[in-house]
Amino acid sequence: MLRAQESTQTGGDILHQLKVRLITPEERPGWDDLIRAHHYLGLRCLGGRNLRYVAEWRGQWLALLGWQAAALKCHARDAWIGWPAHLQFQRLHLIANNARFLILPQVHLSHLASRLLALNLRRLSSDWQSAYGHPLLLAETFVDPARFRGTCYRAANWIFLGKTRGYAKSAQRYCFHNQPKQVWVYPLHRHARQWLASAQEQPCWRCPMNLRALSTRQLEDLHLRLRGLPDTRKPRGVRHRLSAVLTIAVGAVLCGAKAYTALAEYALSLSQDQLKRLGARYNRRTKRFEPPSEPTLRRVLQSANAEAIDQMLGQWLLGSTDLQDPVAVDGKTLRGARRPEGQVHLLSAFLQHEAITVAQRQVEAKTNEITQIKPLLETLPLQGRLVTADALHTQRETARWLVEEKKADYLLTAKQNQATLRDDIATLGTNDFSPSG
Repeated sequence: MLRAQESTQTGGDILHQLKVRLITPEERPGWDDLIRAHHYLGLRCLGGRNLRYVAEWRGQWLALLGWQAAALKCHARDAWIGWPAHLQFQRLHLIANNARFLILPQVHLSHLASRLLALNLRRLSSDWQSAYGHPLLLAETFVDPARFRGTCYRAANWIFLGKTRGYAKSAQRYCFHNQPKQVWVYPLHRHARQWLASAQEQPCWRCPMNLRALSTRQLEDLHLRLRGLPDTRKPRGVRHRLSAVLTIAVGAVLCGAKAYTALAEYALSLSQDQLKRLGARYNRRTKRFEPPSEPTLRRVLQSANAEAIDQMLGQWLLGSTDLQDPVAVDGKTLRGARRPEGQVHLLSAFLQHEAITVAQRQVEAKTNEITQIKPLLETLPLQGRLVTADALHTQRETARWLVEEKKADYLLTAKQNQATLRDDIATLGTNDFSPSG
């Protein structure tokens, strides 16, 4: 148990030496387990874009902080900002929510909570910029007054805005639970409130697709490719073009959306110029372009030809990314996914730097990954790109096909199961390889 009076240093010295940092990928399971074990809310996930922090002193974890996407609606916050509804959905990504704040049970130091908040807020916007391509203007949090008084937020100069109305979102509905929460906000810039409500937008605020802005040419190319897909819907009652709905859905997924609600929120955040460019429906009565609603997005995606869309997107993504980004091939068995013949096993091709899947194929029970790598990569434009795979795919025919047919380079692993090949490679010298550069 860490107490200031039990340490060789004073509490002030410990607070001065505190370090708040982002966790590493290897630390995430431990971070999640501690939140589940000791935080009264537990943890299922952090919604939308998120960051996880740890506060440590001399390598010892003292506290954990988690940030996620802002609440979709909050009357007290929205009234304080004073933004209209259309700006709210366009600027919501500039707000982050302090969803979890846990000081570990064995830690007892005065003024620790407010000190941790101050240290975290100093770096939050820049960390968000590095992770997601845009800064933050405002931090928010909700405090349960039945458990806490929000003292640490007040001490860290957060602003108390009032209480929520006692509703919680469940699926697509808001349910009344009669447990209002305190609403606190912290401006990360002195003009945060004015900028969030201003009609003028700064380019650096824009939420980029896949951590980098897509050019107009790339968006138009995507829309053009999607227009070539057949529309199997019945003509009666169709209000939105298939290509427009699919293009908006793809853009939302590249921005990190993982649910139909998030897709609809992304569609609402698009400007009139963006909606026009993506072929959205024009309402002559309101004289505005209308984004597809959540039910429309759901129906279209559930009835669309998933295989054709997947194939087209893989080709488009490869054409929109740097040739220096290798394509990795790997197979995984899906937990909890079973068919009569056994568990589902997928062979996937993905961009290593961007971490985007460009193709995937189910490996049937009576075959293996070796026979599926050619069908997996057949439609992808791989010319001039490096393809990597594990030792299972270190086959002479696969290597020859990649070089001669696909005009690609390969990096395959040789292990002990191919002892002769390993020995041959071990005898090679520097002069046996092609010169680099």
